[in-house]
Amino acid sequence: MSEPVRMAVFDLNSTVYSLSSKEIFFKFVCFRRNYKLINIFHLGMFKALGKFRMVSHTEFKENFFNYLNKLPPKKVYEFAADFWRIEYPKHFNKNLLKRIDELRSQGVAIVFATGALEVYAAPLFDNHLKVDAWVGTRAEYENGTYKVQGKACKQEEKTRRIREHYHERDIHIVEAYSDDVEHMFQLAEVSYLVNDGEIERYEG
Repeated sequence: MSEPVRMAVFDLNSTVYSLSSKEIFFKFVCFRRNYKLINIFHLGMFKALGKFRMVSHTEFKENFFNYLNKLPPKKVYEFAADFWRIEYPKHFNKNLLKRIDELRSQGVAIVFATGALEVYAAPLFDNHLKVDAWVGTRAEYENGTYKVQGKACKQEEKTRRIREHYHERDIHIVEAYSDDVEHMFQLAEVSYLVNDGEIERYEG
């Protein structure tokens, strides 16, 4: 039997990345596309519905990301590559970037689990942030729009996707970091909450 994979799991938004890529990338694309104000208002309404849990995470993502309509994956990747080139490392938590390097030097696998759509998160991990594995919300481009495949990568789905990535091998989470209490905190030796850049041990 193979040894469990020793890993540290990090959330991206408001954790290692100090801002919300969902909102900042939205503004970036709207600027690049000269997006109409009425559509921005429509997306803002869906953001409010998501905040008050009046729609599911999956439905929220499908509707909020309507601003990507008519942008094929190759074009989204190009926009995202430009976006992350601007954001990294300026708007990343320097203490967590340092901790990632320390853990890697100890032989711990660095894994990111984010609710962000993989289509725009990919350039960050391809070009800037070295990781052993990462998972995000999967979406397929169908008839000019993006449809979430399966569930949004939140809570239990993050854990399931990590196990899937490692082909159901046993995993051993030595540390976990997020701006919110995560399902993976239950599996981690030590968990940390990140609030406005400050890192505090979670004692729940």
